[in-house]
Amino acid sequence: QVQLVESGGGLVQAGDSLRLSCAASGFTFSGYFMGWFRQAPGKERELVAAISRSGRSTNYADSVKGRFTISRDNAKNTVYLQMNNLKPEDTAVYYCAASASSGIATIPGGYNYWGQGTQVTVSS
Repeated sequence: QVQLVESGGGLVQAGDSLRLSCAASGFTFSGYFMGWFRQAPGKERELVAAISRSGRSTNYADSVKGRFTISRDNAKNTVYLQMNNLKPEDTAVYYCAASASSGIATIPGGYNYWGQGTQVTVSS
């Protein structure tokens, strides 16, 4: 069955870094666009970053540009989110998702599979 398993979340201080990983199984990983979303309490789920099937194209939310980097390793069926210079407003549950769309999807409805999420908490 399809599985997306996130790891790497935790409690850090402002200015610190974290690297999230998402291991995929049960589908042809290289055939899917991948995205990282986040959802803070009381807020809608929002796209943080997305990456094309080859990894050559990426898309970032304005709030994380220059601080976060999405990458993928198709040989390992894994997508990563490197998060640097973390801010308290980055606190949220982070989800990875897989999209069968023909281009990078920016809304949750464009994604077919979801992980269970990993908590990232940034203290000031």
